[in-house]
Amino acid sequence: MTPAKLLLATNNRGKVAEIKALLDGLGIQVLTPAELGVQLEVAEDGATYAENASKKASAFARLSGLVSLADDSGLEVDALDGKPGLHSHRFAPQPGATDADRRRFLLARLGGCPRPWTARFRATVAVALPSGEVRLAFGECEGEIIPEERGSHGFGYDPIFLLLGRTMAELGMEEKNRLSHRARAVQNATPILKEVLG
Repeated sequence: MTPAKLLLATNNRGKVAEIKALLDGLGIQVLTPAELGVQLEVAEDGATYAENASKKASAFARLSGLVSLADDSGLEVDALDGKPGLHSHRFAPQPGATDADRRRFLLARLGGCPRPWTARFRATVAVALPSGEVRLAFGECEGEIIPEERGSHGFGYDPIFLLLGRTMAELGMEEKNRLSHRARAVQNATPILKEVLG
């Protein structure tokens, strides 16, 4: 029997690797836009993670005719009143900023704040059907920001996000996929995927 197809509505290689690993064993053929020759940029201008994830998943589902999964996530730092939050990927002011630039900018903003710099990652996963229906799942992960980078795995803010004594970038894929916000959101989306993909 041909496995059901699911399109990941992202071109972020780090996210693709994590989500593919999380969905391994479900009997689903997980595809990326590049594999289908699909090119689509969706403006992430929603007011919530759910709005952004829904916009991305819906756009890819309409274009491809496949059930599509998108996530939106952010880092919320208590000392910065929940920033960068929705704007985590666009937090550094300079155009073309890298992950390292964003980490430096965040740490500079935290410089005068007393530690610990408690924080959490939040993620929302949207599963969109070509019919227009969208289903949501959520996950979060509590930790703190530390002033020095540690670890070589992961991406984004992972090297400065500490949980259980290690940064997210010090965790292997298997461990990260038990603990991370995205892992929890994708795990919570698994019953939805089983239902809509049969």
